[in-house]
Amino acid sequence: MRIGIFTETYSPYISGLVTSEVMLKKALEKLGHEVYVVTANLEDFHYRYDENEHVLKVPGIPTGIYDSRLTSIYPVRAVNKIKSWNLDVIHSQTEFAIGTFARLISKQLNIPLVHTYHTMYEDYIHYITKGYFNKSSKKIVEYLTLFYCDKTVSELIVPTKKTYNLFKEKYGVDRNIYIIPTGIEIERFYKDKLDLKKLSNLRNKLGFKEDDFVGAFIGRLGKEKNVIFLLDVIKELKDKLPNFKFLLVGDGPDFDEYKGIIKKYDIEDRVVMTGKVAWEDVPYYYHLSDIFLTASHTETQGLTVIEAMASGSVPVCIKDESFENSIIDKEDGMIFKDKKECKEIITKFYNDRELLNKIRQQGIKNSEKFSSKYFAESVLKVYNKAIESKLENTSFLERIVDKVKQAQDDEEK
Repeated sequence: MRIGIFTETYSPYISGLVTSEVMLKKALEKLGHEVYVVTANLEDFHYRYDENEHVLKVPGIPTGIYDSRLTSIYPVRAVNKIKSWNLDVIHSQTEFAIGTFARLISKQLNIPLVHTYHTMYEDYIHYITKGYFNKSSKKIVEYLTLFYCDKTVSELIVPTKKTYNLFKEKYGVDRNIYIIPTGIEIERFYKDKLDLKKLSNLRNKLGFKEDDFVGAFIGRLGKEKNVIFLLDVIKELKDKLPNFKFLLVGDGPDFDEYKGIIKKYDIEDRVVMTGKVAWEDVPYYYHLSDIFLTASHTETQGLTVIEAMASGSVPVCIKDESFENSIIDKEDGMIFKDKKECKEIITKFYNDRELLNKIRQQGIKNSEKFSSKYFAESVLKVYNKAIESKLENTSFLERIVDKVKQAQDDEEK
């Protein structure tokens, strides 16, 4: 099968979505399929095509939101290249400009379109509104979401029951929606895949001692991730747990604000901020930690929690449906309701390394159910469903016309 993935962001940009896309591409290719990517060029203002990786990058204008760029909804120069791929299915991963382009090219070339809805946009409105008109803005987000997931999309995928409920219960969507949890490349997080000397050097560079108990957060440093909650916890545990350190990995709009809070709380000797790190180095940071802490309420799935499990860093998560779908409380991770419970769990693990190790081993084992191979096979079933539905709704005459057009295109090559 020849598959086109259309997305706003792709490698080398680092995010949970990019991790999912890169992993899906590799997993599909391992299963024998050809995968092409259309994305925005985040490096410069030119069209770029990587013949080896089959990645087409379209230029755009910086939006001011992280490193994102706004491309044309119909980049003409990209069309002929996409035509030459002879795609069987298009998989859109975004609702914005590249997502609109996916819809247009799908219609123009009569290719079935599968869409994955990744982000709970209502939770990100504050970046645009700055606290004003939130109610009306959420209504606009609902209208736009329904527009991008309408009947022009052949099949719709969501990563969790939480997102499924948003469409079915809140938005009242009457159509098939497939819940497919995003997989990850479990193997790259295993300890035997790491350079142990590099891991040791990184530990020394960050100033961690062998007997330190390390908690970590890895992700974007924005208000929606609720990192301030974790800093409050660190502050309150400072005098009770002398060897407890906190590793804050990532960058974002609130980086400087958190740096100021850390100084204000007088926990600079407890918190290490790394800033942005290379994608290939992320597993090393998980392996430096004993527990992975998150208080975010805005995840659709929380891929970092699964990555932590695979690495042997025990997830300690705030009570949220996205995390409850990923971990089993008290078996391969722990869930807390408030700061009091969060502090109790951290303290318990700090004092009981036998319990920590027991849950760690179960987490490594349970993470295997989120393998990239299983994810790719599940997505392929939806691709086949989209292709079958397209054929069922295409007349015999239209199929003949398509075959003639295909033959003409092949002759022109």
